[in-house]
Amino acid sequence: MSVVKINVLTVPAEQRETLEKRFASRAHAVESSDGFEWFELLRPVEGTDDYLVYTRWRDEKSFQAWMEGPMKAAHQGGGDRPKPAASGSTLWSFEVVQQASPKTA
Repeated sequence: MSVVKINVLTVPAEQRETLEKRFASRAHAVESSDGFEWFELLRPVEGTDDYLVYTRWRDEKSFQAWMEGPMKAAHQGGGDRPKPAASGSTLWSFEVVQQASPKTA
């Protein structure tokens, strides 16, 4: 069954637009990865500065391959890299044990 990875990014209010623009500029960067199933960037509405980066993968092996390949390459670079928009990050991991989709008529 699929695995879900949620990266919890603490983003100060003045950095929200920067974070969202950076994700938008990388749109479609993960979609061709083997085992990738879903992505969502969730903006906080109230009560927190934490954004949630939701990804769903066929299995743990697929996620780890992406982490060690395309994701690692995208986050490495020279000294001219911009400062991170997030002030903190935590990765949550889950296994999908039940799921439902809308019923069609």
